[in-house]
Amino acid sequence: MIEDDKITQIAVVGAPLLAIDPENRPEAEGAEEIDVSGSYILPGFVDTHLHLHHAEAGQGVPSDYIMKLWLSHGITSGRAVGSDDTEWMVETAERSAANEITGPRLQVYPMFNRGSLGMDAATTPEEAREQIRAMKRMGADGVKFIGAPENILFAALEEAEKQGLNSTMHHAQIAVTQADVMDTSAHGLRSMEHWYGLPEAMFEDKQIQDYPNDYIYQNEQHRFGEAGRLWRQAAKPGSERWNEVIDTLIERDFGISPTFTAYLTSRDFMRMSRAVWHDEYTMPALWDWYRPNRDAHGSYWFYWTLEDEVDWQENYDLWMQFVNDYKNKGGRVTVGSDSGYIYNLYGFGYVQEMELLREAGFSPLEVLHAATLVGAQQLDIADEVGSVQVGKKADLVIVPENPLQNLHVLLGTGTIRLNDETGEVERVGGISHVVKDGIVYDARELRRQIRDMVAEEKEKRDIPPGPMPIATVAQGE
Repeated sequence: MIEDDKITQIAVVGAPLLAIDPENRPEAEGAEEIDVSGSYILPGFVDTHLHLHHAEAGQGVPSDYIMKLWLSHGITSGRAVGSDDTEWMVETAERSAANEITGPRLQVYPMFNRGSLGMDAATTPEEAREQIRAMKRMGADGVKFIGAPENILFAALEEAEKQGLNSTMHHAQIAVTQADVMDTSAHGLRSMEHWYGLPEAMFEDKQIQDYPNDYIYQNEQHRFGEAGRLWRQAAKPGSERWNEVIDTLIERDFGISPTFTAYLTSRDFMRMSRAVWHDEYTMPALWDWYRPNRDAHGSYWFYWTLEDEVDWQENYDLWMQFVNDYKNKGGRVTVGSDSGYIYNLYGFGYVQEMELLREAGFSPLEVLHAATLVGAQQLDIADEVGSVQVGKKADLVIVPENPLQNLHVLLGTGTIRLNDETGEVERVGGISHVVKDGIVYDARELRRQIRDMVAEEKEKRDIPPGPMPIATVAQGE
C-alpha cells in the first residue's frame, strides 16, 4: 500500500499457486490497484557514481536523455559526483526531488579544486577549507576529491567532516603519491571510486608504480594502459598486507564503489563497442565522444592492442578478488556505474556493474543488496530508501522475469530466450515499471521515448539505422 510518497502497509494476501482470498486484501477505498502478477518487486536502485551534463557541455547530449535512461533502468536515487556547473546541478537535483522533471533523486558532490564552483583552485589549507564551506552554502551533499597536495587535501577532508558533508575520492594516478587510500581514510574520507589508491597502499617492494620512461599522463592511452598493469605490482591476494588494508578500511567504516563497468572496454573493446543497445539507445554525439579522440576523456583507443586487453583481464582478476574479499569480511561495497564514458551507456552500465559484481563472486542476492540498501547506507539515506519497508519512500522496481536467476533481464533491451512452444527466439525481460516517490512510471514507455530521441537525432544527421561506425576509413582506402 502506497499513500503519497510512502509505503504505508505491506500485506501478505496468499501463497504461490493458491487463489487470493479477497478477504485478505487490505481495505483501501478509492485506491488504484496495479496488477503485477507474476512479476518481481525490488527496492529502487541506488547508483553511487553518476555524471550529469548540460546538453551544451562535452558530450552534447540532453540531460533529459540521461535522466530517463537512469530511471528506466530502476535507478531512483544516486550520487552525482562532479559536474561542469554546481549551481545548475543543485537546481536540477531540487527539481528532481520535487518531481518536476523525470529522473532519479540526486545527491550533489562537487569536485574539489576543479572549477565548478566558479572559484580558483585552492593553493593553501585555508583556501581549501573555504572551498568546502562554499560547497555547503550552495547546497551540496558531499565532496568528490580527485587529488591535491596532502596539506591541501587533508585540510579539505577535515573541513568536509566538520561541515557534515559526505565524501568520496578518485585517487588520481598523478596525485596518489601524495596520499593513497590508507592516508585519506585516516583523515576522514568516507568512500572511494574505482580502485586507484588501493594497490598503491599495498606496495611491498616500491613506493611508486613502475611507469615506462616515456609515460605521459595526459596521453590517455599511456594513462589507461599502465593503469591496467598496476594490480600485479601490489601485495598478493591473501597476504598479510592485503588483509591489513582490508581490515583497516573496514574498521574505518569505509565504502568502495568499484565501477568495474567503467573500464570494461579496456579488457574487451569489441564486446563493449558493439553492445546491442548502442544501435537504438546511444546518441550520435555520445558515439562521437566514445570513438578514438585525443580531445575527449576516456576515448583512448589510439591503437589499443590485445596485449593491453590481456593485461587488463589480469587486472580485473586481482581487483575483483580484493572487492569480493572486502565484502566477505564485512566491508561496504556499492553499485556505481560512472556511465557516459568508454562505451559505457547510461542506465545499461548500471546493470552491467551488477553483472560484474556477480562475476567478482557476489551472489545474486548480494548484488541486489549492494544495489539497494548498501548504497543507501553509503549515502546516509537508508532511513528513507534502500528496502521495501513501511514508512520508507515508495521507490520500487518491477520486472516480469526473475533477476536472481538472470541479471540480464534488468537490461533495457532484455535478453534472448528460445520459446519452445513457437520455436522462435524472443527477447524477454526489461524493467516494466519504476516507482519513485509513489509515482508510477512505465519504464517501457520511457525507453520508447529515448529510442525516439536517438532516431530523431540520427535523422537530423542523415545517419542510417543500424550500427554506428567506429572507423570512418575502410581498410585499403
